[in-house]
Amino acid sequence: MSRKSKYFDRSFQISLLHPKYWLTWIGILILVIFGLLPAWFRDPLARLLAKLVMKIVKKPISVARINLTTCFPEKSTAEIESLIKDNVESFVMTLLAQSELLVRSKAHMRHRVRLYGFEHVTQAREAGNPVIFIMPHVWGIEYAGLRLNLELPMVSMAKAHRNDLFNWFNNRMRSSQGGNIYMREAGIRALLAELKNDNSFFYLPDEDLGRDKSVFTPFLGTVKATLPVVGRLAQVGNAQVMPVKIGYDQKKHRYDLTVMPAISPDDMQGKDNEALALNSAVEQVIQAYPEQYMWFLKVLKTRPKGESPLY
Repeated sequence: MSRKSKYFDRSFQISLLHPKYWLTWIGILILVIFGLLPAWFRDPLARLLAKLVMKIVKKPISVARINLTTCFPEKSTAEIESLIKDNVESFVMTLLAQSELLVRSKAHMRHRVRLYGFEHVTQAREAGNPVIFIMPHVWGIEYAGLRLNLELPMVSMAKAHRNDLFNWFNNRMRSSQGGNIYMREAGIRALLAELKNDNSFFYLPDEDLGRDKSVFTPFLGTVKATLPVVGRLAQVGNAQVMPVKIGYDQKKHRYDLTVMPAISPDDMQGKDNEALALNSAVEQVIQAYPEQYMWFLKVLKTRPKGESPLY
């Protein structure tokens, strides 16, 4: 990565052939093979593998159970366990397919990801506005980003992985349609500069970034620490803020991606109002496909003063 650019370098380095990466290369090869397989053949294999994963990933499942129980207090134990099973299945299905975003054609991506509601983006673009897409951590987020990148210029921001080879492969995939992938260290200023250069991007408002500057706001069946910065970013960057939902249809073997109408700037006046608007958008996206959200993340780690930790 260049110090000047602050985004990931997509070029291949000879150091990635070092023997310490050979196991990673084998893993990448396996993912590429799965990515080339037709979905009707790959998906049943993923469902079988998910049964094994359920027996191995005990800690993430425990976090998911806490999140689901807290966010959906009205659901029975059986309903929660069913959601966890479906969630792991969705994870494995997405993981095995994901390399297709790099190794398959644009026509294939358009077939695999059906896009709805893009008229909202078209209207924003015709008005001279870039778009900040609001999407929480869902399994299909990479599909959403790259499918939209086929239609308009976009950038993204990601956390660096400790394995340099996996880092290179993952960011080659994420930037396969030409959008630069910034490291988190680049900060908000880098994204603001991209808005001014007419590039759009995703903002993930569901991540728990701690108590500092966050606002506790209702979220599903609980409250959540939410960082209200996107409203100011949109205002300075002359951007519109649009929630996006995506879900995988196992029967049709495709993703349905929907861009929802822009959030009114009036609804994001003030930190409390913005946090409420962001959480409301996230709730809509999650409730559309509750089994496809990354429930293993500690999104409720920061709790109001006096409340016991959940994890």
